[in-house]
Amino acid sequence: MEPTTEEIHERFRRYHVRITPQRVAIYGALAATTSHPTADDLYRTVKRRRPLMSRNTVYYTLAVLRRAGLVHEVNVGHAVARFDANVALHHHLVCLGCQRIVDVMDTQLDHLGINRRQARGFRVVGHRVEFHGYCAACPTIEPPASRPSGR
Repeated sequence: MEPTTEEIHERFRRYHVRITPQRVAIYGALAATTSHPTADDLYRTVKRRRPLMSRNTVYYTLAVLRRAGLVHEVNVGHAVARFDANVALHHHLVCLGCQRIVDVMDTQLDHLGINRRQARGFRVVGHRVEFHGYCAACPTIEPPASRPSGR
């Protein structure tokens, strides 16, 4: 559900992000979708309503919002970063065909952990689970069948 302008202003105030019309438009466009768009996707979306919007403003705003904790950068094997305004703990299904990313909300996955030995000295502060496969719209690409060698 797309947040109202007042809800966006409140989030910006809570996270100490300066409120500008450009930032509100970019964040609003991102919060209105679950498609995990790229910065260029957001630029094209926002440019329709705000013709003077620059691509650089979109990239800079996403960096500001990411540092503030209002958006997550989702990098799941794509050549370009994708973004998500849903910062609540959740996981993803990733299509290896069309690159679509779908949110997965599962409290069992939220509580996964590793023991100290497995952590190898890391102080783990969070995790995300990704499931890779093919969505219903994409043909499954089967790996080549293993054939015994003729030697």
